[in-house]
Amino acid sequence: MEDRDWIIIKVLYEYKNVTKAAQALFISQPSLTARIRQLEEELGVKMIYRGSRGIHFTPEGDYMAHCAQHMLTNIRQIKEQVINMGADIKGTLRVGASNYLSKHKIPRLLGLFKEKYPNVEFNVSTTWSRDICSLLNNQDVHVGFVRSDFGWRGEKHILYEEPICVASKNAISLNDLPKLPRIDYHTDDSYKLLLDTWWSNNYALPPTIGMTVSYLDICKSMVINGLGYAIVPSNLLDDVKDIHKIYITDKEENLILRKTWMLYQKEIVELKMVKLFLDFAKEMDFTTI
Repeated sequence: MEDRDWIIIKVLYEYKNVTKAAQALFISQPSLTARIRQLEEELGVKMIYRGSRGIHFTPEGDYMAHCAQHMLTNIRQIKEQVINMGADIKGTLRVGASNYLSKHKIPRLLGLFKEKYPNVEFNVSTTWSRDICSLLNNQDVHVGFVRSDFGWRGEKHILYEEPICVASKNAISLNDLPKLPRIDYHTDDSYKLLLDTWWSNNYALPPTIGMTVSYLDICKSMVINGLGYAIVPSNLLDDVKDIHKIYITDKEENLILRKTWMLYQKEIVELKMVKLFLDFAKEMDFTTI
């Protein structure tokens, strides 16, 4: 079997559909079907069979599919270790980052690192912060950038902290918030709990949710256009003029901060390329990029 065969099995198992798997692998459906038949003949077992709702894996095929991820991880680690033995700093750095960080922070960080180490390539996985830990545990990424540490038990480093504010186009009073339209947005549970706790500590009434949007950037646009207020990290609006901000505090009058973390496994620093990147990121002033 070739490395490509493990990828084929993994993708086919994920989609349970030959047409969709072929599209994801950028090969034709007949070519994929033919290769599966060749593998079945080579192994002497039946791996899949067709049903009314796509394909199904036999016990042998199911076992092969579960082995595929381990094989691909082992192959990748072997290649990384071999590259690590050389004197040059090269290879593919696999990064996981939240949607917001992937748009606003990670491109500049990777660009600056690329200037210093031009032979390094990147593979960036963008997802919700809460899913980054799974990518790290599955060794799908070397480093994760998240807006909450989610109880991560590996290595972690605070990159920066930013105060949270109530933002609106026009001046408003904190006392009036319960009766004003609030623009809410999807976010991770830990950050939502932080905001909900602050609200419950200050108001007896629930907020008046005028609308809920999917992403923080959309929320920003709604605020700029005067459609309501939002409780957001203040840095989000640093590039916007004429926005009214009120920084929120806890019971001791301390600013409530949102932290941005860099997460990684301890053993990953054995790779020179990754260690150099971690040190590079730790020295970076993330408030300016």
